[in-house]
Amino acid sequence: MEKRSNLLREEPAEADVSLWMEALVGIDIVRLHTSPVFYGWGVPRGDGSGAVLIPGFLLPDVYLAEMHGWLRRIGYSPYLSGIRINANCPNILIKQRLNATFERACAETGGKIHLIGHSLGGVMARAIASQRPENIASVISLASPFRGTVAHRSVLMAAKTVRAGIWLKQDPAVLPECYTGRCTCDFLDALRRDLPASVYETAIYTQSDGVVDWRYCVTDNPALNFEVPGTHIGLALNPAVYSIIAARLGESASHCSLRSKPS
Repeated sequence: MEKRSNLLREEPAEADVSLWMEALVGIDIVRLHTSPVFYGWGVPRGDGSGAVLIPGFLLPDVYLAEMHGWLRRIGYSPYLSGIRINANCPNILIKQRLNATFERACAETGGKIHLIGHSLGGVMARAIASQRPENIASVISLASPFRGTVAHRSVLMAAKTVRAGIWLKQDPAVLPECYTGRCTCDFLDALRRDLPASVYETAIYTQSDGVVDWRYCVTDNPALNFEVPGTHIGLALNPAVYSIIAARLGESASHCSLRSKPS
């Protein structure tokens, strides 16, 4: 697997975004519960394959419960991440929490797994897929700044607080540059590489994002990027996002089938 043509931005930077826009998240929730998509009407049916949901920065699994239930309704086997709250070193969370959930999903479903991550969760999903592509069918990121941490100043301040907390734990697994773009951990090494062609890739973003700079949430390939209206937080509760997820999960089955055929 080759290095990416556009490497990660190593140093965090403040994004020119309006956090107040996130107050409109309630509109996303209302639209979701009044949308036929939420009830599984008019969307492709799943094939029972596993889908692991990964929460965003400082967020717990529970806010992804709506998506979890929806995925089950349309025919998938969903799993919450099991990391409790995303407020630790991503490399450690992947190794100590997410890998266990991932292994359970593989064992129980007997096939390749879909990864769906919101914000930082999507960044982690891409790292996992890069590390073990043979087990991954697709990766869908929702407002995930996988090109670098360019975010609202309050998010950057929170990240500094989390990094300080990581060091207070004195975990021997923590590397010297932990929670920075300069770290030499497996997590960041994986992000610096393109996803293999076998992984069906989707990046969903909103230009009205009030938390991160949306330009750091897209790939080099416009065909893999999907813009929706809404808020950063609300992308986990956005009917337009759910429609795209259903379509892309359905398409990934054909993609995997084609990739597995002998040439």
